Amino acid sequence: MATRDPYSVLGVSRSASADDIKKAYRKLAKQHHPDLKPGDAANEERFKEISAAYTLLSDAEKRARYDRGEIDPSGQERHAGFGSRGRSSGSRGRAYSSTADDTFFGGGDDWFSDLFGGGRRRPGGPGAGAGAGAGTGGSTGPRVRGSDISYSVTVPFVEAANGSKRRINLSNGKSIDVAIPPGTENETKLRLKGQGLPGMGGMPNGDAIVEVHVESHPYFTRQDSDIHVEVPITLNEAVLGATVNVPTISGKVAVKVPPGANTGSVLRLRGKGVVNQATKQPGDQYVKLKVVLPDPPDAELVKFVEQWAKTRSYDVRKKAGLE
Repeated sequence: MATRDPYSVLGVSRSASADDIKKAYRKLAKQHHPDLKPGDAANEERFKEISAAYTLLSDAEKRARYDRGEIDPSGQERHAGFGSRGRSSGSRGRAYSSTADDTFFGGGDDWFSDLFGGGRRRPGGPGAGAGAGAGTGGSTGPRVRGSDISYSVTVPFVEAANGSKRRINLSNGKSIDVAIPPGTENETKLRLKGQGLPGMGGMPNGDAIVEVHVESHPYFTRQDSDIHVEVPITLNEAVLGATVNVPTISGKVAVKVPPGANTGSVLRLRGKGVVNQATKQPGDQYVKLKVVLPDPPDAELVKFVEQWAKTRSYDVRKKAGLE
């Protein structure tokens, strides 16, 4: 294994905090992880060098001894007499390699498993040591679950409400149709098992994580499983009542406007919302009415209201508590 200064390997100063060292390791490990460049021996050696550097610097005691010059970059004693940590020259390489394997392929920190999408084990199962493979040629390399890969798709509002499909191109060159379940909400994450980076040493592939972004709609809004829409009606429809066509996520439906309807009146259409993913039941649609006067103003209507207002009046602001 290389014996470069571990601070130089990670690209941090000697005064770097433990958190800075961990951040530097995370960044480099993501760049040089063997999953990303299978078969690249130079990259694998670089990854081992990075892992070994972090092995030493993440251990407060070893880091202090290295800073004092008591041990070298491989973790070995520089001089005899510093205690019981010395090893013979014949075991130095294996001791250094074993430290990296145990820390980074044997379970190690929980955050390392999160970084690469799963837990890690040394070949041979729990408890397998340096001599476990003596009769079979030794270790065959790390067993690593493949990393997850993130993708995103954008879906129109109505398609997300009713369910749809979207084709995505995976990093391995494959194309796959992703099912968007009915009622999918914005930023929902869908997991496609086994569609991530390949595993090592017989371990499973990672997953593809698809984040769904739902486009806004020009007149529909969503609240949980319910759909809300504002529908304009004419003055005569409001006064006399009428049957009007109202849009829903499944098409237009005929809705009765009761006589005397007003701006702000709300009609409820049962079962015309989106499917609740937990209960599998549809929500409702709420139609808020808005009375709209003719534009431009109708001369006859203006004349009629002028005559009507001379003998009839009503104070809407007083009723609303604004006067």
